[in-house]
Amino acid sequence: MTEKILVVEDELVLRETLAYNLVKQGYEVSTAVDGRQAVDMARQTPPDLILLDIMLPKLDGFEVCRLLRRELSTPIIMLTARTDEVDKIVGLEVGADDYLTKPFSMRELLARVKAQLRRVRLSQEKFAPETSTPTRQMRFEDLMFDLDRHEVYLQDKPLALKPKEYELLIYLAQHHGKTLSRDQLLEEVWGWDFSGGSRTVDVHVRWLREKLEVDPAHPTRLVTVRGAGYRFEG
Repeated sequence: MTEKILVVEDELVLRETLAYNLVKQGYEVSTAVDGRQAVDMARQTPPDLILLDIMLPKLDGFEVCRLLRRELSTPIIMLTARTDEVDKIVGLEVGADDYLTKPFSMRELLARVKAQLRRVRLSQEKFAPETSTPTRQMRFEDLMFDLDRHEVYLQDKPLALKPKEYELLIYLAQHHGKTLSRDQLLEEVWGWDFSGGSRTVDVHVRWLREKLEVDPAHPTRLVTVRGAGYRFEG
C-alpha cells in the first residue's frame, strides 16, 4: 500500500520541490499551505507522515503539532529556518518526532522520512497480536501492560499515552530493575538516526511520571540514577 505524506509548507517553491521528490520516491503526497488547512486535511484523511513547517499562516507549526498529536500518532517531522535550540525543544515537547533546520539536503530529508516510516512499520510488527496465543501481559502491582492491545492500565484505568511514551515505558518495563542510559534509550526507542539529544528522553520521562507517579517530584516507578540514566522499578 502506498504511504501517504502530507507536506505543510507555505513557500511555493519548497512545497512543490518536496512534493516532487517524494512522489518520485513512490509516496502519495498531498499539500497544505497554512496551519488550519493542515489540521483539516489530516483529520479528514490521516496521512502516514507529516512534514510540517513551523512558520505558517493562520496556525503555526507548533500549534498544528499540538492539536494533531492529541488525535493522531502519525510521525511528524518539523521544518524550520530558525536554529534556536529552544524551538527544537518546544517542537519535541509538543509531539514532533524529528526536526530539520533549513537549508537541508533533499537526500537527508528523504532519509529521515524513510527512517520514520520504517520505525512505524517495525513498531506495528513488534506489537501486533499473535494468532492462537494467550494475551501477552506484564503486571507490576497496579500497573498492567497489554502488549496485544498496545495499552497500559493503572489501577485498571487506561492511560492516555503518546506513541513514544508507550514505546519508552514498554522498553523500560521490559528491562525492569536495570539502569538504562539516555543514549541507549534514544537508540532503542527513537533509533540511531534520530537527530534529537538526551533532552528528548528527559522530557518523555517527565511526561510519564506525571501519569504514573503519585508524586512526580519524588518518583518511585521511574527512578533517576544520577549520572547513569533511568531505571523502572514497577
